Amino acid sequence: MASTDPNPTYLERGDPARVLTDFAFHTVAAGDYSPVWLNSLADDVTLEGSMMNGAVQGAEAARAIISYIREVYERTQEFKYAGPYGEDGFIEIYNARVRGEPIGGAVEVTRNGLGQVQHIAANYRPRDTVLFLSRLLGEHFAGSPIGEHFATPEA
Repeated sequence: MASTDPNPTYLERGDPARVLTDFAFHTVAAGDYSPVWLNSLADDVTLEGSMMNGAVQGAEAARAIISYIREVYERTQEFKYAGPYGEDGFIEIYNARVRGEPIGGAVEVTRNGLGQVQHIAANYRPRDTVLFLSRLLGEHFAGSPIGEHFATPEA
Protein backbone atom coordinates (compact mmCIF):
# COMPACT_ATOMS: atom_id res chain seq x y z
CA MET A 1 0.00 0.00 0.00
CA ALA A 2 1.30 3.47 -0.87
CA SER A 3 2.18 5.82 1.95
CA THR A 4 -0.07 8.82 2.45
CA ASP A 5 2.55 10.68 4.49
CA PRO A 6 3.12 14.01 2.68
CA ASN A 7 6.53 14.55 4.34
CA PRO A 8 9.37 12.94 2.39
CA THR A 9 12.09 11.42 4.56
CA TYR A 10 14.78 13.73 3.16
CA LEU A 11 13.12 16.76 4.75
CA GLU A 12 13.47 15.61 8.33
CA ARG A 13 15.04 13.02 10.55
CA GLY A 14 12.37 10.39 10.04
CA ASP A 15 11.62 7.52 12.36
CA PRO A 16 14.45 6.80 14.83
CA ALA A 17 13.33 3.16 14.98
CA ARG A 18 14.46 2.78 11.36
CA VAL A 19 18.02 3.85 12.13
CA LEU A 20 20.68 1.35 11.10
CA THR A 21 23.26 1.96 13.83
CA ASP A 22 24.08 4.20 16.75
CA PHE A 23 25.73 6.59 14.22
CA ALA A 24 22.19 7.79 13.61
CA PHE A 25 21.38 11.43 13.06
CA HIS A 26 24.92 12.61 13.45
CA THR A 27 25.07 16.12 12.04
CA VAL A 28 28.37 17.49 10.82
CA ALA A 29 29.31 20.69 9.07
CA ALA A 30 29.60 19.94 5.36
CA GLY A 31 33.26 20.94 5.31
CA ASP A 32 34.08 18.96 8.47
CA TYR A 33 33.30 15.52 7.09
CA SER A 34 35.66 13.74 4.77
CA PRO A 35 34.64 10.28 3.60
CA VAL A 36 37.11 7.78 5.07
CA TRP A 37 37.23 5.95 1.75
CA LEU A 38 38.07 8.99 -0.42
CA ASN A 39 41.82 8.61 0.11
CA SER A 40 41.93 5.00 -1.07
CA LEU A 41 40.49 5.19 -4.60
CA ALA A 42 41.77 2.62 -7.10
CA ASP A 43 43.31 4.21 -10.19
CA ASP A 44 40.48 2.76 -12.30
CA VAL A 45 37.62 3.41 -9.83
CA THR A 46 34.20 3.93 -11.41
CA LEU A 47 31.61 6.44 -10.22
CA GLU A 48 27.98 6.48 -11.25
CA GLY A 49 24.97 8.21 -9.85
CA SER A 50 21.40 9.29 -10.28
CA MET A 51 22.51 12.79 -11.27
CA MET A 52 24.60 11.60 -14.21
CA ASN A 53 24.43 9.73 -17.48
CA GLY A 54 26.81 6.81 -17.63
CA ALA A 55 29.81 6.46 -15.38
CA VAL A 56 33.21 8.09 -15.06
CA GLN A 57 36.36 6.12 -14.53
CA GLY A 58 39.53 7.17 -12.76
CA ALA A 59 40.48 8.43 -9.33
CA GLU A 60 41.06 12.02 -10.45
CA ALA A 61 37.61 12.32 -12.08
CA ALA A 62 35.79 10.64 -9.18
CA ARG A 63 37.57 12.79 -6.60
CA ALA A 64 36.79 15.99 -8.57
CA ILE A 65 33.07 15.17 -8.75
CA ILE A 66 32.78 14.17 -5.10
CA SER A 67 34.74 17.23 -3.96
CA TYR A 68 32.52 19.59 -5.97
CA ILE A 69 29.31 18.01 -4.67
CA ARG A 70 30.59 18.48 -1.12
CA GLU A 71 31.34 22.15 -1.93
CA VAL A 72 27.74 22.88 -2.95
CA TYR A 73 26.24 21.32 0.18
CA GLU A 74 25.11 24.01 2.57
CA ARG A 75 26.26 24.05 6.18
CA THR A 76 25.56 20.51 7.34
CA GLN A 77 25.02 16.91 6.35
CA GLU A 78 22.80 14.91 8.66
CA PHE A 79 23.94 11.31 8.62
CA LYS A 80 21.52 8.50 9.28
CA TYR A 81 24.27 5.96 8.75
CA ALA A 82 27.89 5.85 7.66
CA GLY A 83 29.84 2.66 8.03
CA PRO A 84 30.64 -0.86 6.86
CA TYR A 85 28.31 -2.66 4.50
CA GLY A 86 28.99 -6.34 3.94
CA GLU A 87 32.54 -7.64 3.67
CA ASP A 88 33.89 -5.18 1.11
CA GLY A 89 31.58 -2.19 1.26
CA PHE A 90 30.86 1.09 2.95
CA ILE A 91 27.61 3.01 2.86
CA GLU A 92 26.57 6.55 3.70
CA ILE A 93 22.96 7.65 4.07
CA TYR A 94 22.44 11.33 4.72
CA ASN A 95 20.39 14.47 4.14
CA ALA A 96 21.73 17.85 3.11
CA ARG A 97 20.74 21.01 1.22
CA VAL A 98 21.93 22.33 -2.10
CA ARG A 99 21.30 26.07 -2.44
CA GLY A 100 18.27 25.83 -0.19
CA GLU A 101 16.85 22.66 -1.74
CA PRO A 102 16.67 19.44 0.30
CA ILE A 103 18.54 16.38 -0.93
CA GLY A 104 18.85 12.88 0.45
CA GLY A 105 21.78 10.70 -0.53
CA ALA A 106 22.72 7.06 -0.36
CA VAL A 107 26.29 6.29 -1.39
CA GLU A 108 27.46 2.71 -1.78
CA VAL A 109 31.21 2.11 -1.96
CA THR A 110 32.71 -1.23 -2.97
CA ARG A 111 36.36 -2.13 -2.35
CA ASN A 112 38.51 -4.49 -4.40
CA GLY A 113 40.76 -7.27 -3.06
CA LEU A 114 43.48 -4.72 -2.26
CA GLY A 115 41.14 -2.69 -0.07
CA GLN A 116 40.94 0.15 -2.60
CA VAL A 117 37.65 1.72 -3.61
CA GLN A 118 36.71 0.13 -6.94
CA HIS A 119 33.14 1.36 -7.45
CA ILE A 120 30.96 4.18 -6.09
CA ALA A 121 27.21 4.39 -6.70
CA ALA A 122 25.58 7.59 -5.46
CA ASN A 123 21.80 7.87 -5.51
CA TYR A 124 19.88 10.98 -4.56
CA ARG A 125 16.32 12.23 -4.15
CA PRO A 126 14.10 14.19 -4.82
CA ARG A 127 14.24 14.34 -8.60
CA ASP A 128 14.00 18.15 -8.83
CA THR A 129 17.06 18.60 -6.62
CA VAL A 130 18.87 15.80 -8.44
CA LEU A 131 18.33 17.61 -11.75
CA PHE A 132 19.39 20.92 -10.18
CA LEU A 133 22.58 19.31 -8.83
CA SER A 134 23.24 17.72 -12.21
CA ARG A 135 22.99 21.14 -13.89
CA LEU A 136 25.40 22.63 -11.32
CA LEU A 137 27.86 19.82 -12.04
CA GLY A 138 27.36 20.28 -15.79
CA GLU A 139 28.14 23.99 -15.51
CA HIS A 140 31.15 23.42 -13.27
CA PHE A 141 32.69 20.76 -15.51
CA ALA A 142 31.57 22.26 -18.85
CA GLY A 143 34.05 21.72 -21.65
CA SER A 144 35.66 18.71 -19.98
CA PRO A 145 34.98 15.00 -20.48
CA ILE A 146 33.40 14.96 -17.01
CA GLY A 147 30.87 17.61 -18.02
CA GLU A 148 29.36 15.35 -20.68
CA HIS A 149 27.86 13.16 -17.94
CA PHE A 150 25.70 15.92 -16.46
CA ALA A 151 22.71 18.03 -17.45
CA THR A 152 23.16 21.26 -19.32
CA PRO A 153 21.80 24.57 -18.02
CA GLU A 154 18.92 24.30 -20.51
CA ALA A 155 17.85 20.86 -19.30
